[in-house]
Amino acid sequence: MKALFLIAAATSALIALPAQAEVYRQVDDNGNVTFTDEPDDNAERVNVKPVTTITMPRPETVEQQLSEEEEGIGDQDAYESVGFTSPTEEEAFWSGGGNVEFRVTSTPGLRQGHRFEVTMDGTPVGQTRSGAVTVNNVFRGTHNAGVNVIGPDGERIFTGDTISFTVHRPSVQN
Repeated sequence: MKALFLIAAATSALIALPAQAEVYRQVDDNGNVTFTDEPDDNAERVNVKPVTTITMPRPETVEQQLSEEEEGIGDQDAYESVGFTSPTEEEAFWSGGGNVEFRVTSTPGLRQGHRFEVTMDGTPVGQTRSGAVTVNNVFRGTHNAGVNVIGPDGERIFTGDTISFTVHRPSVQN
């Protein structure tokens, strides 16, 4: 039984090796930089961070939201206001790792079954009932953020105002 487990573990490790591709940076005699997965004598290994992935809403939900926009979004009377407490409009701040914590609130408070959805540059980046969403590795520059209240079926109930903020980060060249 133990031998069978060891064989299965070794086979799994060998199968996973190609998925861990390494990236190398090479500079030729003319100063041209090339990135490749094949090492050369004068190549240096580059550590590549994992790619950030975002789960997009189901197509049915988007179609429903688009049709609601023609009639007015959800039940706009359910909330008086939904907005950001942090960052604030036109705020600029330093974030070495590019981490941005969004804090949102609504008047009246969030109803049972509803949740906040934070969007950044038009793309959903997180949903929460607590009012806080943290997004990691945000690129430097100016971004737009929006907040929606999402109902139990994924439909947009209320849309708050959009804010603009700027992230300052150290240069990778320094």
